[in-house]
Amino acid sequence: MSKSLYVFDLDDTLIDGDCAMIWNAFLAEKGIATDHNFVTEDRRRMALYAQGKMDMAQYITFAMQPLANVPIASVQAWAQECVAQLIVPRHFAQARTLLAQLKLQGSTCLIISASVSFLVQEVAAHFGIAHALGIDLVERQGCYSSEIAGVASYREGKVLRLQQWLSEQSETYQHIHFYTDSINDLPLCLHADFTYLVNPCPQLRAQGAQHGWPVLNWAV
Repeated sequence: MSKSLYVFDLDDTLIDGDCAMIWNAFLAEKGIATDHNFVTEDRRRMALYAQGKMDMAQYITFAMQPLANVPIASVQAWAQECVAQLIVPRHFAQARTLLAQLKLQGSTCLIISASVSFLVQEVAAHFGIAHALGIDLVERQGCYSSEIAGVASYREGKVLRLQQWLSEQSETYQHIHFYTDSINDLPLCLHADFTYLVNPCPQLRAQGAQHGWPVLNWAV
């Protein structure tokens, strides 16, 4: 019997919103991010992401500034608070139903996100998804640095991270199903056997029309 792997983008695919933006607003609200322009600058940079024009290394350097020299345990505690209070309630209802169905079927699910791993893995745990890949950060002296470890799970990097993950598994998957909203995920859309567009951005919607990818309209 052939096995399928179900791969999900996270932001604006499983949840209504971007967990990095929600996290950064949370840091500002708690007074952890003290630069009064932090949230405004985050929005400017994320607008570039939506257009497929973001330099991820530069963004990570910016976004991690408030957490410089903060112990990892503190960051993880804040991440738990942020995810439980502000991100889990944004879970799309249709995503919740689909994940429950896949769990009953015994299907393997994997999140691959361009958000940082400490957020992605916390969200995945709440959603009952055992496998989650985000942007890994180099750790120094018990703190997260702004240096990306390995390949960033962004654009073509998502395909590379998926291939790396598959090479580490004992299971062999005949088919890959991929769900996303973003033009940044076009490489993985083209790599997957079956692609589904969740509330897609205009650029990805146009690509989907050319390839015959189904469009799903999900809401909280």
